[in-house]
Amino acid sequence: MTRGIYVSPTEFVSFAETKKPHAPLVDEIATRARSGDLFGLGFMLPNPDPILKKQGKDIRVYRDLRSDAHVGGCIRRRKAAVKSLERRVLRDKASARATRLASDIFSGLDMDRLCNEILDAVLFGWQPLELEWGWTGGALAPLQVVGKPGEWFMFDQEAQLRFKSRAQPLTGEELPIRKFLLARQEPSYANPYGFADLSMCFWPTVFKRGGLKFWVTFTEKYGTPWLVAKTPRGTPQHQNDELLDKLESMIQDAVAVIPDDASVDTLEASDRSASAEMYKELLMFCRSEVAIALLGQNQSTEASSTHASATAGLEVAREIRDGDARMVEATLNQLLRWVVDVNEGTDAPAPKVELYEEEQVNKEQADRDESLTRSGVRLTRRYWMRAYKLEEGDIEEAPAPAAAPVEFADSPGANQAAGVQQLGDGAAPIVDAWVDQVRSLVQSHTDLQALQDALLDAYSELPTEQLTELMAMAFELAHLQGRDQADQEARRG
Repeated sequence: MTRGIYVSPTEFVSFAETKKPHAPLVDEIATRARSGDLFGLGFMLPNPDPILKKQGKDIRVYRDLRSDAHVGGCIRRRKAAVKSLERRVLRDKASARATRLASDIFSGLDMDRLCNEILDAVLFGWQPLELEWGWTGGALAPLQVVGKPGEWFMFDQEAQLRFKSRAQPLTGEELPIRKFLLARQEPSYANPYGFADLSMCFWPTVFKRGGLKFWVTFTEKYGTPWLVAKTPRGTPQHQNDELLDKLESMIQDAVAVIPDDASVDTLEASDRSASAEMYKELLMFCRSEVAIALLGQNQSTEASSTHASATAGLEVAREIRDGDARMVEATLNQLLRWVVDVNEGTDAPAPKVELYEEEQVNKEQADRDESLTRSGVRLTRRYWMRAYKLEEGDIEEAPAPAAAPVEFADSPGANQAAGVQQLGDGAAPIVDAWVDQVRSLVQSHTDLQALQDALLDAYSELPTEQLTELMAMAFELAHLQGRDQADQEARRG
């Protein structure tokens, strides 16, 4: 039976004919459920890391690599390069309230620990971080961000993160939205777990440990001279064993008692330096492989490198640092996006975080400040100390120019009073302008929340204490104006 609908009393159109001609362009064809990959048949999406698949283990095998001195040193150096960057919040199109809230959030978090945990994603491929939400300053914001072990989590066929709990160890529990941040390095459709840099360090570290073990054995065997005892033919075996025990003690104590008809000779292995160099070359090769995997180069970690090669190696390390910084920025920006979603709505723009190198920004800022100063802009002392991180005593105040003497003054007290009056008259227009601006904002906003947002936008550069006082004065002014308006309406009946 053909299914369809009559579009007119005489025209029948089947459903097959109403199919959109561009449906194949919209539908997804290559999916895990339809692919021939056997891993797509189960609910859990396994980690395609080749090292973990061959070992049959999870990322705990990579955590063991961090105990190696060279691997741990390269990891510490790579993380330190990112943590040394400065951090700032960019407002862009976000509201002043959201920008100030973002700064307050980062001030309350342990950013050194948070960046350290986010950067674990470059080592293991991915790093889940749980958000502990709470109320602060009248807004809902993360009070703590804690990195959780990656082996506790899995990805389903939709590449969604799930928690392998005791209740559901195979399929995992579905996680609530805006609860877990996920930092990943180079994730893809085929591999949502990301790429783990420690996978490139596994075999070099294993071979280095094995080579070091054999090198130590070789050193113990050929580094100490051999003691050979000679006894007459026919000596009983128990006497030979006793003499062997004495020689073993002699190696430690250099003292032994032997029969007068026995002799002890010292033998040393010849031409053992070639074998020792073979072990050393193996260890140095493995060290270089680890440095290249984690730092992108080995010129800055090897003693045989030149100054030119080390400088070129640092350029490569700086590029890797910038890539890691972009991953940290993306994770922190996702956090700020969620904060704005729960407080202002999903359509409101969110501020962003930027990690930058202090020297470059300071140069640009200094050039800008110099141009502003030449154009007649007077920057305050507080600005200089905040922008350039100066301390008390770093700036020497220039002596104020001597004021012109006031003519017809009767006494020094009169001069001082005249100066105060002159300053008051000069500052009166500025203060009146401030008051008029605040009064205009109060009169144009009937809602207190809208008034608060307008004050934040207009005076976002003020310190928190002064901004709080300004808001209190504006709210009091609004309250008085409301009471005055109510009294006038009551008088008019």
